[in-house]
Amino acid sequence: MATTDIERMPVLSLSGLSDDDFADAIGGSFREYGFALVKDHGMDQQLIARGWDLARQFFALPEAAKRAYLLSGAAGQRGYTAFGTEIAKGASENDLKEFWHVGRELPAGSPLAETMPPNVWPSEIADFRETFTALFAAFDRTGAKILSGVARHLGLAPDWFDDKIDEGNSILRLLHYPPVSANAPGIRAGAHEDINLITLLLGAEEGGLELLTKSGNWIPAAPPPGALVINVGDMLQRLTNHILPSTSHRVVNPPPERRGIPRYSMPFFLHLEPQVMIEALPQTVTADNPLREPPISAHDYLHQRLREIGLIK
Repeated sequence: MATTDIERMPVLSLSGLSDDDFADAIGGSFREYGFALVKDHGMDQQLIARGWDLARQFFALPEAAKRAYLLSGAAGQRGYTAFGTEIAKGASENDLKEFWHVGRELPAGSPLAETMPPNVWPSEIADFRETFTALFAAFDRTGAKILSGVARHLGLAPDWFDDKIDEGNSILRLLHYPPVSANAPGIRAGAHEDINLITLLLGAEEGGLELLTKSGNWIPAAPPPGALVINVGDMLQRLTNHILPSTSHRVVNPPPERRGIPRYSMPFFLHLEPQVMIEALPQTVTADNPLREPPISAHDYLHQRLREIGLIK
């Protein structure tokens, strides 16, 4: 069953399809799975390779060195978050991961500085800031292209999202799942949905990411090498009145013989600008699909959800 389902999940080419064909394809994949697999995304593979190398260097630092970048009161939005801190909404066990967050670099005097704190950078790793600032920008550009396709699919202007995400509160996360023992529990990251608009993920070639289908089966989200896994977040689900679903997903442990191998991934959580109101698009509210949720600002919704997952106490 799982193999059949994943074979039906298409791998889309961002550069190989016309704008209209890509819009139809990503809209269809999002409606069915809440996920899409996208190749030919145009991100610099050498830049990505540098990012993987530097992420591994950081997570290999001594625990005390990493913990020097824990930021009190920052809700985990910048710098380091230690192993076992985050917990999926409604879960009883904390996730088996540690991570580093890079946010948007704002111009001096930006009014958004009240809601987006400055980045911190590890002094131990050369070129860390330059590499991940460039990767943040690359993800940002690719995410805007994806959302242009989503806009077309929804009958909106191709640039409909542009002024709503231009200075969005987006986050680039460097994720490390350390090796676990052969008899470790089966879940590295509990089942959850993402908070943001869409998530763009590199690194899912290393098995473990699974998504929950409409039929109730967990299936692997396994892209071709170098391709992106992209999923709908709760903000886009609210905006589309649940026509595009934010799908539950999790990271499971590999077979016992591979549990001594660490797992790294690099998700980019693409957010709206804080002041944008998340309100269901009129064309998505019908007699058959009445309004599901009231309007809320992107800022208020983010903080509501950060409390639920334990990053705001």
